[in-house]
Amino acid sequence: MPLIKNGTEIDDIWAYVPDEGELSPGGCITVSLARFRSETDVLLARNTDIGVRLEPGDDPHELEEHLERLQLIEISFPKYTDGRGYSQAQLLRRRFGYSGELRAVGHVLRDQIFYMNRSGFDAYETDRADLHEVLNALNEYSEVYQPAAGDRTPVYRKRHES
Repeated sequence: MPLIKNGTEIDDIWAYVPDEGELSPGGCITVSLARFRSETDVLLARNTDIGVRLEPGDDPHELEEHLERLQLIEISFPKYTDGRGYSQAQLLRRRFGYSGELRAVGHVLRDQIFYMNRSGFDAYETDRADLHEVLNALNEYSEVYQPAAGDRTPVYRKRHES
């Protein structure tokens, strides 16, 4: 699947290892929160980058003490109507100060990209054939009205600053 990070298409060097899958000795891997919870010491002792995939019902608080060791957190969107991933991203970025890659995976639609970016996502795994359209979605709106995890200044703050 195409991967967009910071507004550019890149090659994906990460591999998701299912709970029953065998850990390869090398390479960048992501695992489920359940597997990370049960094998934390083994995973953190690896000499490779490690990431965790959060599903909609997972609690990001469980990662708080390990965030500095995680290079990637994937947040799964199994269907477009489930918005819990936005809240997970906001918690990770704004409350916990996570600065690593925050990637949206699963059912990621063009119409969601702008709002995902506002929530703190910086990478998007998408099956869209037209990557140009997905990239355009990042800058679809010239102004924002509410503060968020992104770096854009809301209109009301701009008005008061001038």
